[in-house]
Amino acid sequence: MQWDRLLSSRRFGDDRYQGQKSRSVFVQDHDRIVFSAPFRRLANKTQVQPLYEHDHVHHRLIHSIEVSSVGRSLATRIGQWLAGQGAIAAAEVDDLANIVQAACVAHDIGNPPFGHSGEEAMGAWFQDRFATNGGLFAEIPAGQQREFTAFEGNAQGFRILTRLEMYRGDGGMRLCKATLGAFTKYPVGATDRDLIRAEDPAGAGYVGLKKFGLFQSDLPAFRDVAETLGLPERISGAGRFWARHPLVFLMEAADDITYNIVDLEDAFTTGELPYDRVRAILADIAGVTKVRPASMTPAEEIASLRARSIGAAVEACEAAFVQHYDAIMQGRFSGDLIGASRLGPAFAEVKALAGDQIFTAPRKTELELSGRRIIANVMSGILPVYEDMARCGWDAEKLSPHSQQLARALALDLRDLQDAETALHALADFTSGMTDRYALRISRMLSGT
Repeated sequence: MQWDRLLSSRRFGDDRYQGQKSRSVFVQDHDRIVFSAPFRRLANKTQVQPLYEHDHVHHRLIHSIEVSSVGRSLATRIGQWLAGQGAIAAAEVDDLANIVQAACVAHDIGNPPFGHSGEEAMGAWFQDRFATNGGLFAEIPAGQQREFTAFEGNAQGFRILTRLEMYRGDGGMRLCKATLGAFTKYPVGATDRDLIRAEDPAGAGYVGLKKFGLFQSDLPAFRDVAETLGLPERISGAGRFWARHPLVFLMEAADDITYNIVDLEDAFTTGELPYDRVRAILADIAGVTKVRPASMTPAEEIASLRARSIGAAVEACEAAFVQHYDAIMQGRFSGDLIGASRLGPAFAEVKALAGDQIFTAPRKTELELSGRRIIANVMSGILPVYEDMARCGWDAEKLSPHSQQLARALALDLRDLQDAETALHALADFTSGMTDRYALRISRMLSGT
């Protein structure tokens, strides 16, 4: 892969666009994302703690902004190193940082309400319907059903960026192809990924195949992006996928650094983890041995250690990128920067602790169970509208009075529906786009409570 192609400023859906001298096209990408409705809704979507009243606990929007800050810092350091190696021009250092910042701020834009448990809830609802229902569900080929039964926020994010938001059906936000490449962690469709895993387990070990990141209907869009950027397309078993854009590793590292460290700070804030335990882990990552000054409160020290830990992790990921640079550029590196860095063991300890004590906290578990029921209520409540659309030959004007009332009350977007696949994606668009509290309100309305 070559940087002169990887940093392409050509816009998806608008190749003829000419940038402004006063503002980089990659800064424009960042601004388009930040001012979009899907990004705004992240302010009321769960990061780790569902429906928390504590003002200092993170939600998806704050998390995304913090990830973009860390990503910009890491990318600037990498860009300066690349410029020093003669791989990019000095003027392109800012471009590289702006691309990563834009990709980072968008990285969670496709996530449903209630965090990762929301993804699982949507997938479980679809799984039940495919197992028991005919109608719309019988029309989806078996190989494509995993787009729904293993609902994936990353694939939904690409759909939002390139199809749904702004120029609907005509390039979406029309972001630069470099930004879309840096956004796409899993450049493979669900069907191809399943074929690869079934026929070539060794090939399925590539990090870009950990999940699927593209819906079948969006594969042509990503192919366009990949051809411009020069991302190699590969065949493994009976499936096809693309190599990751090198900047994906920076976006992913920024996310890993931020959520692991900030989850600890939030757990201290909510009382789920004691001060001594959190301090010890953060001090180890930050390389701090000094005792807390008497003038500093425990909360202030944890905040200080959080900042220093992030700085140390950025430095460690830069070193890991440099160490594995050749493999990354050849599309062969199959790990993550934080795991490959000197801080890999410390972050593995953080993840283990989060799995044992943060993600399983009673309050969080109870609300995830409630969230699962809320999502099921919503999806079951609006499904009849899409079934009615099928009976009406996809003509919204012919819907029953009740379906029209329901569509009007919820502002369901029934444009572009033409078959079972587009209908089920539209149902998923609505559900995944809801905030936690809006989902709760709609669930109560549909249940008559």
